[in-house]
Amino acid sequence: MTQGHVTVRGTEVPALGLGTWRLTGDDCYEAVSTALELGYQHIDTAQAYGNERRVGDAIRDSDVAREDIFLTTKLNVGNRSHETVIRTTEESLARLDTSYIDLLLIHNPAQRTPLGETLDAMNELVDRGKVRHIGVSNFGIDRLDRARSLSEAPIFTDQVQYNPYWPQGELLDYCAIHDVLLTAYSPLAHGAALEDDLLAEIGGRYNKSAAQVALRWLVQQGVATVPKATTREHLAANLAVFDFELTDEEMDAVRRPSKTRALGGFIRGRLPV
Repeated sequence: MTQGHVTVRGTEVPALGLGTWRLTGDDCYEAVSTALELGYQHIDTAQAYGNERRVGDAIRDSDVAREDIFLTTKLNVGNRSHETVIRTTEESLARLDTSYIDLLLIHNPAQRTPLGETLDAMNELVDRGKVRHIGVSNFGIDRLDRARSLSEAPIFTDQVQYNPYWPQGELLDYCAIHDVLLTAYSPLAHGAALEDDLLAEIGGRYNKSAAQVALRWLVQQGVATVPKATTREHLAANLAVFDFELTDEEMDAVRRPSKTRALGGFIRGRLPV
């Protein structure tokens, strides 16, 4: 991993991006615009978020060249047949106002449409130059392994919940062995990490916040992460995690599996905003 990037299959991906779940309208536009102004080059959205158009508007209006942005979107749960994959990806391209998507993901495992059918359509989009890389989200090792076996194009990433209270070490090891990028969403456990005394104590040694320690813990493992933030202050703080390094002892201390904290964060993250 070079500073600020994770390299997988010869492609450099900014290690820290902006997640846009639950960002809509002008709030989404302003967050993406500010992020790009501050130096973010990795933006994550999804068909299910309902904000692709505002993400696209912000990218179009920014001073950052499209080719310098790593843009991810995801197929909604009902868009898994060959026809709907092609059609709805074209619709995403139109909303995002771009001729290609850097990374297209299957958002969640689906039971009704065969995985191979969805992947075949995604491969077709790669062949047509509409999508550069394909991947999955919320896949465990078995499903990820099956997706890899069914796809002609490499499965580039698995985007999963990954944070100090929900560390998926076996999945990370699998991804490292097979040159698959692990991308973490909910890296701050929906705010639980912000109130973590141990993270704050470690951060005090480096003049960093608890949140910055949690993010540093991720990128130091070679994991890419896409925390959501809206204010300029938080966006800038999230990006400022590449000027310090945790010790091995600190890395071990941060990793504290806790179903209680993980579940509490999961529920809190789904409360009305």
